[in-house]
Amino acid sequence: MKNVAIAGATGAVGQELLTLLEERNFPLKSLKLLASARSAGKKIKFKGEDITVEELRHDSFEGIDLVLAAASGSISKEYMPSAVKAGAVVVDNTSYYRMNPDVPLVIPEINPQEIKKHKGIIANPNCSTIIMLLPLFPLYKAFGVERVQACTYQAASGAGVTAMEELRLESLAIAEGKSFQRSVIPYQYAFNLFPHNSSYNDGSPEKSNVSAPTGYCEEEWKMISETHKIFGDNNLRVNASCVRVPILRAHSEALNIRLSKKTSVAEIYDVLRKAPGVEILEEPSKNRWPMPIDATGKDPVFVGRVRMDQSQENTFDMWVVSDQIRKGAALNAVQIAELV
Repeated sequence: MKNVAIAGATGAVGQELLTLLEERNFPLKSLKLLASARSAGKKIKFKGEDITVEELRHDSFEGIDLVLAAASGSISKEYMPSAVKAGAVVVDNTSYYRMNPDVPLVIPEINPQEIKKHKGIIANPNCSTIIMLLPLFPLYKAFGVERVQACTYQAASGAGVTAMEELRLESLAIAEGKSFQRSVIPYQYAFNLFPHNSSYNDGSPEKSNVSAPTGYCEEEWKMISETHKIFGDNNLRVNASCVRVPILRAHSEALNIRLSKKTSVAEIYDVLRKAPGVEILEEPSKNRWPMPIDATGKDPVFVGRVRMDQSQENTFDMWVVSDQIRKGAALNAVQIAELV
């Protein structure tokens, strides 16, 4: 039985962590909910009981065994070393520690052995990376992968609970012909789409602190660099174009994959049907493939529409959909915690 704390408990991922700890009957001795000062004092139900949210402080971790961190990267940077110093193991959902060579970056279905190497902190990968790699890894093992191109269609859930509410309210306003003052997403989000709103490196000196190469946004570069680290293969060619779409929850991805060995669509389906965390969902005769509404609130990464790319040899396309808040964030973190 563990004393557990959730940092960022009032956010979308924090709320999903609570749901999953209850659903999966995680072995809890106690649960502490931590958030910003403005959220302190709120009460959140867990297993039928009210838990009062406390302000996240450097001394919040006394007696805590495990911290599930789901706030911002800056918050993890400031407070998670204090958690480790207090003796806790941290599973961090933010991007801050992911590419630190001393911090394991883990998807339990792919590289669970890396957990043993932790020095107090284990990083949860980017949501789009997790959704791509769960079906990609079994193909990588079975046939080898030379290159993957990902085009993402990312829901408001990736920008947090406030962005989800803003999309809902803006959709209502536009449908009724009313004006709307947005605060989270910089452009009209309802009935629109645009390249991902993460930091973009335009090559100017003021963007020199953006980790992505010139012309890429950070979301795209995360998918590339995190894949290399998780697979332990820097020779795998990865590219991504990330787009924000007006969907409340669940990300979709179109993957184009060049394999090393010759195979067939049927053999790829055979591999994917046996892959942990992956589920085939399609009815080709009805032109029915995975959709965000299928994945919302569900654990698997849903795959469909596997087909041969007619433009080049030994290359295949597939369509992938998964709940960004579940497997893309909270579920992956809880699975890591269970292994810890």
